[in-house]
Amino acid sequence: MLSESFFENVYEVVKLIPKGRVTSYGAIAKYLGIKSGARMVGWALKSSHIKKNIPAHRVVNSSGLLTGKMHFSPPTLMQEKLEKEGIQVINDKIKDFKSFFWDPSIELL
Repeated sequence: MLSESFFENVYEVVKLIPKGRVTSYGAIAKYLGIKSGARMVGWALKSSHIKKNIPAHRVVNSSGLLTGKMHFSPPTLMQEKLEKEGIQVINDKIKDFKSFFWDPSIELL
């Protein structure tokens, strides 16, 4: 069972992602010390952008795919928010993903 404090830790990291940058579920899990916890991070973010002011649109899978888009209403909202921040999305995937990637393990030293 996931703890409320784990969810809060995920939210705190997501709040630190700069506008115009993205990270992955796995990178957040690794930063929080849960190496195989990408799915748990995804679960924590499932509706966080609705309930809290969490920029969950900046979290994608490790390939840059917008795998969480179905949790936004409408599902195109995730892409719209990223594009407003200057990130181009083609076929639900961030173009030049590596150049926009923000790694909390490096950035939050």
